[in-house]
Amino acid sequence: MHEFIALPAINAIPKDQWDALLPANAGPFLRYDFLHALESSGSVSADTGWTPCHLISLDDTGAPCLALPAYIKDHSYGEYVFDWQWAEAYASYGMQYYPKLLIGVPFTPVPGPRWLSTNSVDRESLAQGLSEFCTSKGLSGWHMNFPAEELAPNTDASERKGCQFIWRNNDFRSFDEFLATFASRKRKNLLKERRRISEQGIKVSRLQGERITPEMIDIFYHCYCDTYYRRRSHPYLTASFFHKLRETMADSMMLVLAEDDEGPCAAALCFFDDSALYGRYWGCLRDYDALHFEACYYQGIEFCIEKGLEMFNPGTQGEHKISRGFAPEFTRSYHWLAHAEFHQAIGKFTREEAAYIDDYAAAAAERLPFRRD
Repeated sequence: MHEFIALPAINAIPKDQWDALLPANAGPFLRYDFLHALESSGSVSADTGWTPCHLISLDDTGAPCLALPAYIKDHSYGEYVFDWQWAEAYASYGMQYYPKLLIGVPFTPVPGPRWLSTNSVDRESLAQGLSEFCTSKGLSGWHMNFPAEELAPNTDASERKGCQFIWRNNDFRSFDEFLATFASRKRKNLLKERRRISEQGIKVSRLQGERITPEMIDIFYHCYCDTYYRRRSHPYLTASFFHKLRETMADSMMLVLAEDDEGPCAAALCFFDDSALYGRYWGCLRDYDALHFEACYYQGIEFCIEKGLEMFNPGTQGEHKISRGFAPEFTRSYHWLAHAEFHQAIGKFTREEAAYIDDYAAAAAERLPFRRD
């Protein structure tokens, strides 16, 4: 069984030691710089209900050989695997569901590695170590959201199935070649949406790396916040977070900027690596027909085709993605609760839910816009 040491902040471990444990498919969101920006900007902290509790194991020389991005949570906001009903069930029996341990990346429902190591990991031992850690700390249990790999099938954790909509690059040489895979009526609808952008007098540009200036981050953040405020909500992430990312991870950032006669009117911020694009944040100051689809989907697809990227994950939820060529793909999460009866009940729930998710994904696939031939 793995024995874990809990780190109170990501900067409790040297950057080079953390990044050295990242596997090749880690993506941008597990990098030290991303996690550090979350914490140092105040976006993630005990005050926001995300107490850093990164877990590491040491080898015989005392060097880190295994790490997991982890947080002690006193709510379930920003996770995108919804367990509010579980917390309500605990409360109905006079029990405390929080605090709990979450393994994942805050506000980032992107599948990726959740145990970081350059060596093979005994996954059954890993799960046992997490359960022992929660028991020793008085936590209700642990939750591993959006792991790219499966845990051992004989672990005590319950697997929960989810569904996202993903675009895959079939070696397309142009956006037109991608559109050629659509049925005629669906293709015409998409082209009409794209024409609406220029008809409304909007100019859209894509910026990368050093071309993304601090002033552009300010513009983006204004758009990002305004979208929350109009919904009478409050943004999770601070301006400092995005500025820190521009300083440390600009090589992985792509900004879509839309402008009308009055100036910037919308922006979408994406991240990318050698194989994939990840749509993450969006906001607009003035509403325009089809602008969200252009900035958040079509510009991203064009970017992937130009860069030869294999996949575009535009963000969780949103059935409107289906008609635009994003196909359903399954995600997973794992859950272990210290209370045996609740753990059994949740296991039963996730098994029953999986059948619904299967049916939902099958129905969504039937609505894809591609030609049937």
